[in-house]
Amino acid sequence: MSDAVKSKPAKKKGGFFGNIVFNIIIPVLILTKFSGEAHLGPMWALVVALAFPVLYGSWDFHRSEKVNFISVLGVISVLLTGGIGLLQLDPAYIAIKEAAVPAVIAVGVLLTHNTRFSLVRKLLLNEELIQTEKLAKALKARQATEAFEEKLKISTYLLASSFVLSAILNYVLAKWIVVSPAGTEAFNAEIGRMTALSFPVIAIPCTIIMMGAVLYLFSQIGKLTGEDLDNFLAGGD
Repeated sequence: MSDAVKSKPAKKKGGFFGNIVFNIIIPVLILTKFSGEAHLGPMWALVVALAFPVLYGSWDFHRSEKVNFISVLGVISVLLTGGIGLLQLDPAYIAIKEAAVPAVIAVGVLLTHNTRFSLVRKLLLNEELIQTEKLAKALKARQATEAFEEKLKISTYLLASSFVLSAILNYVLAKWIVVSPAGTEAFNAEIGRMTALSFPVIAIPCTIIMMGAVLYLFSQIGKLTGEDLDNFLAGGD
């Protein structure tokens, strides 16, 4: 390996801890503890709280130098929440917005399946996880390329179903929690509570389904190529 290759810095990605802190913990604390008139007030508390995930997302994009479709939708979702609060719109829009974002992703997963912009390939078969060229050669050698595409289609449906479930749970959670008029301390507290509950109520079950899609696809790689999955993992030989 040449010195140029060795010295090439790896692009870093935001860690799980950073995502939790800046996207959940800090916004929840600000919305629930500092929305009173004695502190920031409802409007400024909302602005400051939502600034953290937006700034963190911008910083992570600058560091990784990649446009992530799902991350972009996440930032748009945060800005829409801020817009609903600052414009004092009907809180029912929060539930619609919460359901719309994962629903758009689910539609995107299905519509892009047979295109070069396939979200499933970007999420499950990207170069950071799998040596895609090596996998393609192994599948071709076993005349299993078409069979793998069928397995990939099943993973696509599984992945899309996780976002459909997320849309449903997001809508129910938002309708249940966010009932106070926008622009009030109670509204901010409810947004904070919804954000805090979204991880155990929504993220965990949806992540389980997504992991099921990943494990299914990875198991099929081993069966169709006749080789261990480790042979195709990024960073392997």
